[in-house]
Formats: sequence, C-alpha cells, structure tokens
Amino acid sequence: MAYSGSCHCGAVAFTVAGDAPRQATSCNCSHCRRKGFLLTFVPAEQFTLDQGEEALETYLFNKHKIVHRFCPTCGTEPFAEGEQNGAAIRAVNLRCVPAVDIDALELQKVDGASF
Repeated sequence: MAYSGSCHCGAVAFTVAGDAPRQATSCNCSHCRRKGFLLTFVPAEQFTLDQGEEALETYLFNKHKIVHRFCPTCGTEPFAEGEQNGAAIRAVNLRCVPAVDIDALELQKVDGASF
C-alpha cells in the first residue's frame, strides 16, 4: 500500500510507500505549534516527490538540522527532510494527506520546546 499527499494548491505532491500511519507526532516547538503539524517520520527511500521540486522553498531555524520544504504559492509545508541515527528521513505532515483520518490518529506528544 501507499499513501499520497500534496500542498494546498497541488503544485507539490508526494507518495509514501507503506500503509498510512495510525499514530502521529504532535510537537510543541515554536514551528510545529504555530503550523499545527501532525507528523509521521519515514525513511527517505519510502518517500517520492512526485511533482514540484522546482517550486519548493526551504526554511531553516534553530540548529538548521531539519530542512523544512514549503510551497511558496500556498504556503503549505507538506514535508521536511532530516536525519535520524545517521539515516535520511522525511517528516510527513499528515494534515496534507487526505486519506488520513486526522481525528482517528493516536497522538504522541513531543516536548520540542525543551530541545
């Protein structure tokens, strides 16, 4: 199975190989809190950017370890790029995945404000 998502205007679209998650990370850092992210983290090799690479802009903050990618047309950040234990990962914003029932997700809260 796979699931797909996009920014609001559709200029950026992606697919993730694997089942849609039942859990999401809800972080209280200044960035995630303001944008209302509900995230899942997947290995980079499971993530395919189907369209919009040329449209994406980048935002870095704090320690500049996470590359936040957003659509400059609609302002949506559908995913971010980073590393975990030396492996490339993608942080997928589940609010950008129409097939995911946001209200059914089990939320794992992370105190990112303390990092």
